[in-house]
Amino acid sequence: MLSSWRAISSEGARLTISSGEGKTGKGMVMEFDLSNVYGYTIAQKDFSIDLPSNYQFTFDMKADIPVNNFEFKLLDADGNVYWIKKLNVEYPKQWEKQRIKKRHITFAWGPAGGGEIRKVAKIEFVVSSGLGGKGKVFIDNFRLEPIDDNLAKTARADFDASSMAKSGEPLLNEKGTLIQNWKGSNAQEWLSINFNHLKEIGGLTIDWDSTNHATAYDVQLSDDGKEWATAYTVTNGNGGRDYVYLPEKDARVLRVNMKQSAIGKGFGISRLEVKGPEFSQSPNDFFSTLAREAPQGYYPKYFLGKQCFWTVVGTSGDTKEALINELGTIEVDQQRFSLEPFLFVDGKLITWNDVERKQTLLGDYLPIPSVTWKYGSLTLTIRAFAPGTAGNSQLIVTYKIENEGSANPKGRLFVALRPFQVNPPWQWLNKVGGASRIDSIRNVNGLLYVQDKVVIPISGPDGFGATSFDSGDILEYLKEGKLPATQRSIDSRGFASAALQYDYDCPGGVSREFHVVVPFHNYSGSPTPGMRDGADIYTSLALAATSQFWISKLDRFQIKLPAFSQPIINTIKSQLAYIFINRDGAGIQPGSRSYERSWIRDGSLTSTALLELGITDEVKEYIDWYATYQFPGGKIPCVVDQRGGDPTNEHDSHGQFIYAVMQYFNFTKDTAWLRSKFETVVKTVRYIQSLRAERKTDLYKNGTPEQRACYGLVPESISHEGYSAQAMHSYWDDFFVLRGLKDATSIAAILGEKQHAAEFASERDDFRTDLYASMRLAMKTKKINFIPGCVELGDFDATSTTIGIHPANELGNIPELQLHNTFDRYYAYFLKRREGKTEWKDYTPYENRVIGSFVYLDQKERAYAAMEFFMKDRTPAAWNQWGEVVHRDKSTPRFIGDLPHTWCGSDFIRSIRAMFVYERESDTALVIGAGIADAWVKDSAGIVVTGLPTYYGNISYSIKKVETKKVGTQVQVQIERMTQMPSGSVVLKSPLSAKVKSVRVNGRAARVVNKNEIRIPSLPASIVLTY
Repeated sequence: MLSSWRAISSEGARLTISSGEGKTGKGMVMEFDLSNVYGYTIAQKDFSIDLPSNYQFTFDMKADIPVNNFEFKLLDADGNVYWIKKLNVEYPKQWEKQRIKKRHITFAWGPAGGGEIRKVAKIEFVVSSGLGGKGKVFIDNFRLEPIDDNLAKTARADFDASSMAKSGEPLLNEKGTLIQNWKGSNAQEWLSINFNHLKEIGGLTIDWDSTNHATAYDVQLSDDGKEWATAYTVTNGNGGRDYVYLPEKDARVLRVNMKQSAIGKGFGISRLEVKGPEFSQSPNDFFSTLAREAPQGYYPKYFLGKQCFWTVVGTSGDTKEALINELGTIEVDQQRFSLEPFLFVDGKLITWNDVERKQTLLGDYLPIPSVTWKYGSLTLTIRAFAPGTAGNSQLIVTYKIENEGSANPKGRLFVALRPFQVNPPWQWLNKVGGASRIDSIRNVNGLLYVQDKVVIPISGPDGFGATSFDSGDILEYLKEGKLPATQRSIDSRGFASAALQYDYDCPGGVSREFHVVVPFHNYSGSPTPGMRDGADIYTSLALAATSQFWISKLDRFQIKLPAFSQPIINTIKSQLAYIFINRDGAGIQPGSRSYERSWIRDGSLTSTALLELGITDEVKEYIDWYATYQFPGGKIPCVVDQRGGDPTNEHDSHGQFIYAVMQYFNFTKDTAWLRSKFETVVKTVRYIQSLRAERKTDLYKNGTPEQRACYGLVPESISHEGYSAQAMHSYWDDFFVLRGLKDATSIAAILGEKQHAAEFASERDDFRTDLYASMRLAMKTKKINFIPGCVELGDFDATSTTIGIHPANELGNIPELQLHNTFDRYYAYFLKRREGKTEWKDYTPYENRVIGSFVYLDQKERAYAAMEFFMKDRTPAAWNQWGEVVHRDKSTPRFIGDLPHTWCGSDFIRSIRAMFVYERESDTALVIGAGIADAWVKDSAGIVVTGLPTYYGNISYSIKKVETKKVGTQVQVQIERMTQMPSGSVVLKSPLSAKVKSVRVNGRAARVVNKNEIRIPSLPASIVLTY
C-alpha cells in the first residue's frame, strides 16, 4: 500500500509521497524540494524479503526534475545498507523500464563491513542533491524478479542468417557467443543468434573481412524473435574491428542487419563475439577493453589500470579549472574532453609510452606547469596556463618542439581532441573520472566547436579532421600520419574524436611553437583582444601577465634557505597558489574535482594558512560567505556548495567557524568586522550549548563507563572520516568545540560584551573539565596509555590528536604522559615505515600536521625527519603537491582524493610556518626558530625570513653561523622591529641543538630558560649565541 511508504528528508529538504499517475494505473509520486540546500529525500518502506540467489528489481520510472543523484537502497535488520548510487542522472521524461540487478548492488555502510544482503528489512528510493531544485519522480510496477541461472547454463544457442556459408565447420559455438567465418553475397544480409533464454549482453566485437565489410548496419535485439528494437546503428563504418557498445541490454535473440557493403554487395565477418555485461558496464570498462587490445600509449594510462598523476591549471577564485597530467594530456574543464599530443616521426606515431618525460613549474613554484617529452634529439614541451580573471579566463596550451641534434628532422605534431578526462576512473567521489563525452565536433572558419566548448588554434594548423567512433577512432588515422577527411562529426554515443596537425622542420638549435586557446567561459565568436597580433606575441604577453600575477600573490613573504632545502619553500608557495585556484568564488575548497565543495573544516585551517602568509581579503570573503549559510538554530553546516548548506551532523564545524573568525581578527585587528560577526558567533555558541545538553542527562551522568565518558561532550558525529560508517564521540570534534569556546570568549571580551564573555568563559571551563574527565575515563576503560581518537573505540589516531596541540593549543592541559606516549608511538611507527621495516600500503598527507606537532613539542629533529619523508612523496615532485592519499606503490589504481589536495597542502604550510615562527597561547609569546634545522644553520647560506605575518605584525629575521677563531661555534640572529611587541615577549629558540654556552642580546648577557629559550625584551635585536 502506498500509505506504508514513509517520507524522510534531510534538514532543509522537503518530500511528500502521494498516489498519482502510473504507467498502468496509479503509481507512487515523490514530490521533493532540494532548493538552496544540499541534502536528500527518501521514500522508505518496511519489507521482509528473503532474496533468491540471483534477482533483479524492476520498475517503471519517469520524472520532471533537474539533474540529480538517484539511489536505490536495501537495508537489513542490523542496519547494513546496500545500494546503487547514480550521480548526476538525467531522469527520463517518459516512462522507462528500470532494472537493478544483484550485480549492481554493493555494500554501502554498516556493521557488517561488506558482503551481500540476503534478507531485506527496508527498501528506499532516494533523490539526493545533484543540481538540487524541485520536481516529481513517478514510480510504478515495482517488482522483485528471480533470475534462473540454470537456464543460461543449459540453453543451447541457434544460428540463422539470410545467407549461409558452405562450410562444414560450425559458424556458432554452443553458448552463442562466437561466430566465425561467415560470408554473404547479397547487397543486404542479416545474421542472428537465438540464445533460447534471456541473456545479458554488453556488446559485440566484429572483425570484418579485409575487403567486404559493412559500412552501414544495425544491431537489433528481441525478446521473442518477432518484435525488434534497434540497439546500435552504424552509418559510416570503416571495417577492421568494430566495438559495439551495448550497455545493460537483455535479449533472447540478437540480429546484425547489414544494409550497405563497402564493395557494393557482399559481406564477410571473420569473427563476431558477443560480450557479457562487464564489457560495457560503463564507458570506462568499454575503453579499458580497447586499451588492452591497442598498442600501449594509444589510450590514457589509466585504462591500463595504472595511476597517472596530474595537477590543476586555473586562476584565483574561478569556477573553471583544467587539469594537465604527467604525460602532457590536458583536460580542458571538469568532465570534459582532453587535448592529447602525439608526434609522427620517420613514419612512426610517437606516444607518451615512447618518450622520456619530466615535469616542471615555471620558476620552480609558479602554478604554470609543463611536461617535456624527449625522443632522440627532439624535445616536445607542453605548457598550460590560465590568464584572465575569475569568470573571464582561458586556457592556453603551448607545444614547443626543439631539436638538440645537428640534423633537420621533419615531422608532424598532432593535438588530438579525445573523449577522455585526465581525472582517472577510480576518482569516483561526486564526479566520476575516465571517459567523458564528445557528441559533436565541427570546424567553423577555424574555430573548433566541441560540445559547447570552443577550441581556438591561434597557431594556424596544417590540417584538421574529425571522426565518429564507428568511422574509426582518431588514432586509427594518426598511426598512419594522416587525418580524417571530414571537418565535423556527430556521435550519439559521445565517442567522437578529432585532431589538429602541425607540420614542422627543426634544424639543430631551432625551435617551433604552436599555441591553442580554450576559453573557460562563454565565447562570443570574436577573437580575444591581441590574438590578431600573432600567436607567439599573444601567448608571450599572456604568459608574462599570468606569471606577474602569481608572483604578486605568492612573493609577499620570503624565506631563503640553503639550496638543498629551498624546495620546501617552493612547495609552500605552490600550495598557496593551488589554494587560490581551487577556490570557487569566495568558497575555499580542497580540490577542483572530487572535493569541489567548501568545508568549514578544511576552510578554517586553510584560512589560517592563508593569513599566516599574508592573505587576508580571500579569508574575509570566505567567512562572510559561509556565515550566510548558518541554519536558523545556529548550526554551522559542515560543507557548502552551489546547492546550499549540508545539514549532516558533523560537530567540529561550529567551533571551526568561530576559530576562523578569531583568526581573521588576530591577523587584521579589524574590530568593526568582528562586531559584524558577533551575532553569528553567539548563535553558534547557543547551538553548541544545546548539543552539550543532550549529553548532560542522568543517563550520561550515571550510566555505563562508556556513557559517562560522553558526559558533557557534543554528540557523536561522522566528521572524522574514520567514523563515517558509524558515528562516534570524537575528540576531534571536542577539541574544535573547545577552540571555538575559547575564541568566542575572546571575541566577546574584545567587543566589550562582558556578560557574554563571562558566560562563554564559564562554558569553556566547564567543557574543558568534561573533556579531560572523558578522556581519562575512556583511557582507563579501554586500558590504553595514549590519547584515543574517540570515546567508543579507544583508537590510536595521532594525526587527529594533533588538533589538540594546534590549533586548540591545549598543551599543558591534555594529559601529558599519554600525549607524549601518543607521539612517541607515532614516531616509532614512522621510523619503521620510512625504513621499510613494516608493511604498509598507504597513508594520508594529513600527517603533514605532525610536523607542526613535533615543533610545538620541542622535538625539531623529529619534525625535520617527518618533513623530509613527506616531501619525497609529492607527486609529481616537481609540481610541489600531494593528493589526499599516498600509496606505497605509486602506480596503484586507487582513489587519491584531489590532486593537489590543498587541505593537506595547508597543513604543510601551517607546520612549516611553525618551524620559523608561531604564537604561543599559554604565555602570549611569539616563538621564533623552533623548527630551524641544524643543517640550515651550519650551511654558509644561513636562513633569511622576510615579511612573515604574525598576530603582532610581520616578522623579519636572519640566522647565520659566524666564522670565529674562538673555541666553539657562534651563531648570530638579527631580528627586525615589529608593529607591536607581544605581551609575553619574543622568544628565540636556540637555532642549534648543541648546548648553549653563552648568549648576548644587543651586546648584553642574557640567560637561557626552559633549556633552549632566550627571551627578547625589545626589537630590533642582535643576538649572538655561543655553543
